[in-house]
Amino acid sequence: MRRILSHPAPMVGWLRRGLPNDPLPHPRLWGAFPRVLGHYARDTALISLEEAVRKMTSLTARRFGLSERGEVKIGYHADLVVFDPECVRDAATFTQSQQAADGIDAVWVNGVLTYRERAVTGQRAGRFMARGGASKLDAQGAF
Repeated sequence: MRRILSHPAPMVGWLRRGLPNDPLPHPRLWGAFPRVLGHYARDTALISLEEAVRKMTSLTARRFGLSERGEVKIGYHADLVVFDPECVRDAATFTQSQQAADGIDAVWVNGVLTYRERAVTGQRAGRFMARGGASKLDAQGAF
């Protein structure tokens, strides 16, 4: 794991395991990204925080051909996570696998606040993304 994560080419998304509707999913389903930020970047210094974020964002967007994503730029989709680098950590365990991570303050998906103060807001702005960034949605937002 350490050898792979420390190489510049792998993306972080491959660490996720399980399906969200499983009654007892693998803990990394809820904590893959916080695990990398907290444990591997902060605690063990295997990779820098900046490199961890790059592997989760711009590297993934480029590799999958998702245009206008993965970077904070004018005109790009606002997919943002506000986290405290000193506190972020995965909290899910094998016995309590559906635990929100510590240190994640807020999440915006397509510019819509979807998570705040350890709870979802009820707003859902995600959508299916095909390679190349083209959405499978029609003009009215339906599949």
